[in-house]
Amino acid sequence: MTRVYGVIGIKAKMANWNADFTGRPKSTSNGDIFGSDKALKYPMKKMWENEGKKVLFIKSWKDEKGSIVPNQLGERYKLLFNDIDKKTETKEVMNNLFKAIDVKNFGATFAVEGQNISITGAVQFGQGFNKYDDTNIEIQDILSPFTDSKAEEKGKEAKQSTLGTKITVDEAHYFYGFSINPKNYDEYKTLLGSEFQGYTEADYAEFKKVALVSATAYSTNSKFGCENEFALFLTCKDEECYLPDLSDYIKFDSQKREIDLSDLEKLIEGKYASVEVYFNPFKLSLKTSLSRFNIFTQEKL
Repeated sequence: MTRVYGVIGIKAKMANWNADFTGRPKSTSNGDIFGSDKALKYPMKKMWENEGKKVLFIKSWKDEKGSIVPNQLGERYKLLFNDIDKKTETKEVMNNLFKAIDVKNFGATFAVEGQNISITGAVQFGQGFNKYDDTNIEIQDILSPFTDSKAEEKGKEAKQSTLGTKITVDEAHYFYGFSINPKNYDEYKTLLGSEFQGYTEADYAEFKKVALVSATAYSTNSKFGCENEFALFLTCKDEECYLPDLSDYIKFDSQKREIDLSDLEKLIEGKYASVEVYFNPFKLSLKTSLSRFNIFTQEKL
């Protein structure tokens, strides 16, 4: 397969798509709100895990002397594959790593005793910037049903339950550019033998599926209200097609909730074999001459 470029759009309404360590939506030093690539990959990996596929880089737990603690990387590998020690051949480890669907797509840094492997993933994301002009950060007070357990330690009498906060945005629209370069794995075809086929159309189909629905499918207290609302997939016409971050060429009208792809269409003219644009036709309007699909039903409009 040839290179693929695209954009994934995530809407957040009274939700917090990607919080920093203070609980506020992540932002740059000049105040622009964005979501990290990790925030986008996590629901993709959870969806694959829920489908029973091998996912290496995701938190899992073990019982250690009565305490529940996260597994180490080597222990997670052992859960999915075989035991690993200093005598395990690197070729065997690499073959196993590529059997994990998250590694096959996003790559890996695998450092355990006796192994130090770095794989640049075929799929690479940028950071997802919010293009909505009027985003406000909302802070809600939450009343806990319990008193402060540390009040007595501080010499105080706890008579009232404690307060907490929940931080969301009223509305935001994040757009992530991405690229898929199957050639990233060409050298491994020689090293690992015929068992390894590189990045295949089947791998791309798995990625495309989660790119369309995983944020919508993933629901937590802070993520309820986050959903996939837009996706664009461009397959290059030939090997000499190199494109920048396509999310920079998408215009978003905050008043009309309208996505305008006219600049992007000029950029990609004559460079693609196919382009598919998925969007939420109930909440968004879309200005484009490219093929349009309903992101929920995936039917052509």
